[in-house]
Amino acid sequence: MTPTASAGAALITGASRGLGAVIARRLAADGHPVAVNCRTGTEAARQLVADIRASGGIAQAFPADVTDETAVADLVRDVTVGLGPVATLVVNATGPQPEQDPTEVAWEAHLDQLAFFVKSPTLLMQAVLPAMRDRGGGRIVQIGSDVLERALPEMSAYVAAKAAQHALTECWARALGPHGITVNTVAPGWIPVERHADATPASLAAYAADVPMGHMGRPEDVAAAVSFLASSEAGFITGERIKVNGGHTLG
Repeated sequence: MTPTASAGAALITGASRGLGAVIARRLAADGHPVAVNCRTGTEAARQLVADIRASGGIAQAFPADVTDETAVADLVRDVTVGLGPVATLVVNATGPQPEQDPTEVAWEAHLDQLAFFVKSPTLLMQAVLPAMRDRGGGRIVQIGSDVLERALPEMSAYVAAKAAQHALTECWARALGPHGITVNTVAPGWIPVERHADATPASLAAYAADVPMGHMGRPEDVAAAVSFLASSEAGFITGERIKVNGGHTLG
């Protein structure tokens, strides 16, 4: 597809590396002008933008802390000026996910996770909403996790925040549907990216052995799901949570 700014921009948060970078590449290949957001890793974001442009796509880097209200407002304004109104929002940014016994988790640890998975999505949704309403539609895709089904006790703050994030998806789907805006969650399993560089072959093999498909997923699998939900073909799908985990959490 030939990229065109008239299609409206796709804003992907936390896109300088990992799943976000692969999603940005896929949406750019689909023809979306892509806004690559990052809080740190600006050099990686610039390289990603250069790669997308070299492949014939439209992209621009937009450093911003998406947990900060003023920064989010400025981010959406800058994307609109640089690439056009945001037609697709992919909420992907995440922070550290420390493991801790749930009997010892401090309230601040919950707040740290809620900042990324409740506060940030809310700020972003509210910032892009006026333009989506004006356009008569839009796509919001939240990147969740299958930890809800796995209920990992040592990640209780993260699990709780991810559950709250999808609750937002469902509420927003009802509220924004009359405006032609769909809201969905893509929930990957463990899909190794750069931040999992220290994962041992034994741990990867043990996880893969418990996946019905018999292997680990790839970032491209997640990007494909996001691509579909961002497309016109998914216009009657909203409020859903699509697990991309090879059946790992089947009952």
